[in-house]
Amino acid sequence: MGYISLIPVIIAIVLALWSKNTVFSLSIACIIGCFLAGKGIWGFTNVLQSALGNEDFIWAALNILLFGVLCTYYEKSGAIDGFTRIVNQKELKRRGVQILAWVLGLFCFADSMSPLFVGTVMRKLSDKANISREKLAYIADSTAAPVSIVYPFTGWSSYLTGLAVGIGCLATKEEAYAFMLKAIPFNFYALLSLLMVFLIGAGIVKDYGPMKQAEQRAMVEHKLIRDGATPMSSSGGKKSESLKERILLNFIIPTILLVVISIGSFFILGGVKVLEAVTIVVILLSISFFIQGMPLKELGDTFNDGIKGAMPAVLVLAVAYPLNAITKEMGAAKVITSFISSSMTPALLPVFVFIICAILSFATGTSWGTFAIAMPLALPIAFNATGGQATLLTTLCFAAVAGGGLFGDHCSPVSDTTIMSSMGAGSDHIDHVRTQLPYAVTVAVISAMLYLVFGFAAV
Repeated sequence: MGYISLIPVIIAIVLALWSKNTVFSLSIACIIGCFLAGKGIWGFTNVLQSALGNEDFIWAALNILLFGVLCTYYEKSGAIDGFTRIVNQKELKRRGVQILAWVLGLFCFADSMSPLFVGTVMRKLSDKANISREKLAYIADSTAAPVSIVYPFTGWSSYLTGLAVGIGCLATKEEAYAFMLKAIPFNFYALLSLLMVFLIGAGIVKDYGPMKQAEQRAMVEHKLIRDGATPMSSSGGKKSESLKERILLNFIIPTILLVVISIGSFFILGGVKVLEAVTIVVILLSISFFIQGMPLKELGDTFNDGIKGAMPAVLVLAVAYPLNAITKEMGAAKVITSFISSSMTPALLPVFVFIICAILSFATGTSWGTFAIAMPLALPIAFNATGGQATLLTTLCFAAVAGGGLFGDHCSPVSDTTIMSSMGAGSDHIDHVRTQLPYAVTVAVISAMLYLVFGFAAV
């Protein structure tokens, strides 16, 4: 449908930033998209059914719900309070708390786990230090997908490797994996995003834009969220009186188990089984709590509290997926990626690929979808320009697809990672997007400039 296919996404973003009501904005955009596509109001319900029956949505929703339960378990057991008390002995200031959150983000390599874990674990420390919820959400978000894409043993690396097999001289998975490893240092957006969080958290780079206003509100007025905001997470309540505070048993061991199962599944099965890992940990903690003396009714209520706390994030996801589906059906991705196939000089190819992928991923909210669309288009063009050889130019284009696709996953209001970051930090979702976007755009502009420079150096 040409440029008409971009209208629903534009409406969603503008309306969300104006109204600060995510669910309403995405719903209106989806309904308008259905009318533009000739489906009418009945088409909206059909799109909802097909999108919410999508395997990807079910996986993401289950991840959010189970991590919501796990976070509530941590709070109910007193593990979060105990961790906070231990860290408080170090008398960390604002900068120390922000750096600690950054370090935890580097420790969690799965983007579906990292923002919820970092946000939940650090929230009380962050609140005590008068750090705005928007800042915590930014730290959690910016150390989620960027970490996942630069670590060579995650599902992201396997996915990108699989997309590259058979293109140019990359005949085998081993050759594609080696090619992917060479491209990691040139994934400027991911690496600079991680560096940016450290510089902001350490105070080397001062806050600016809406984030500066949010931080001043938190420090001066002691308001962690703005008046009228709708945080996407609720507290799990007070510590259970039936459990003793056992940080090792109820927090450290489950967290280590979560990471070990995820990493182990990658090396043994070839894929990171995050959903399976959190399911196992939730089951084991439920049994452990019961053995430790928590009544069955309280255990059930705690489980339900976790589900309730996660529902706002699931609700946003439930309207984001139908919007993605309708824009895909209308051909939004084809409109954007069609520019890649147009004639251009080889030197401009990396920066051009990065910009197009960044726009596409922001509009659709999906990095992996962007990878699937752009990699089979951009990489063959690069190999064609180099005579089928794996050179710096082809490496740059591979990294540009990865970094550009990451941009949308990192900061699009319809991205599941962005939604989970808001939930983990207990931030208003649109406030998180609004405050984070200037930082993300800054890193994207610097990355584009680097691709431009390296692109000319590669030819």
